Amino acid sequence: MRFVDELKSAVTPRAALLVVGVVALQLLFITSYVGALHHPKPTDVPFAVAAPAATVDRTTAQLAALPGDPLDTRTAPDAAAARNQVLDREVYGALLVDPTSRTDTLLVASGGGAALSTTLVKLVTEAVEAEGRTVRTEDVAPASPEDFEGLSSFYLVVGWCVGGYLCASILAISAGARPANPTRAVIRLGALALASLAGGIGGAVIVGPILGALPGSTFALWGLGALVTFAVGAATLALQGLTGIVGIGLAILIVVIAGNPSAGGAFPLPMLPPFWQAIGPALPPGAGTWVSRSIAYFHGNAVTGPLLVLSAWAVGGSAVTMLTAIRRPRPAPTPAE
Repeated sequence: MRFVDELKSAVTPRAALLVVGVVALQLLFITSYVGALHHPKPTDVPFAVAAPAATVDRTTAQLAALPGDPLDTRTAPDAAAARNQVLDREVYGALLVDPTSRTDTLLVASGGGAALSTTLVKLVTEAVEAEGRTVRTEDVAPASPEDFEGLSSFYLVVGWCVGGYLCASILAISAGARPANPTRAVIRLGALALASLAGGIGGAVIVGPILGALPGSTFALWGLGALVTFAVGAATLALQGLTGIVGIGLAILIVVIAGNPSAGGAFPLPMLPPFWQAIGPALPPGAGTWVSRSIAYFHGNAVTGPLLVLSAWAVGGSAVTMLTAIRRPRPAPTPAE
């Protein structure tokens, strides 16, 4: 055969289109990760100030006027309220101004992201020392000594997400991208649910009792892991039902390329560019990372919204998977039929 004939035989048009799609995903991966993480800087970080009435407005205005608008300051009625706002994850830090001395207290929570806590210490210390005062830092929700930079929660959720879309992809590769009928769709979702339960408990036990990387309830992390895995897997099944094998690439686009860099793992959301700040909370990696950190370091506070996001992916993915099985076109009858 001539080379051209060999080429046509070896690389079908469908394969060529899939290769083009892979290259596109590759470039999007580079763009998303480098775009989100190459120049982190804080912007409008929710930050509380508790100070005497005579100085609170001046202190708040001083912090709000920092170059680049790094802080979104609001007042707290007293030190206890400011502390509660940090622990409830309403703000990322708080400044407690002591009128009886020249030393103020900065509250941070490295369990919610060490990079942002370090940045807040630098910013606020410089601003306060410019006024001739000193700052004492208190970490009210410190990351575990075994959880370097507070990244264990993020990597745990990434592992669960990988398990979800790989499990759904294997089901598609082994038995067709679209379920043959509603019963097969239920079987696939059931198999995914079992795998999600297994992956959830496995991940929770590894990061908790085995490695000691994360504190918090192992059972709560198990439930979160099962939900994250099932949500990503159900979404992947739905995309495969709608688009065939291309759905695997779409799942990677949503979860890996868009979701991971916007999850707030290496850098919390206020340090990311606006686009990634906007999409992160709506995608499974971002919602899962927020909840896992809340379970580990913040007594399970502020998890309702992210859990609803994960539930929406799980329910929506399951519903679309069932609909694609119900509406699957039947093969044309043969002449004998």
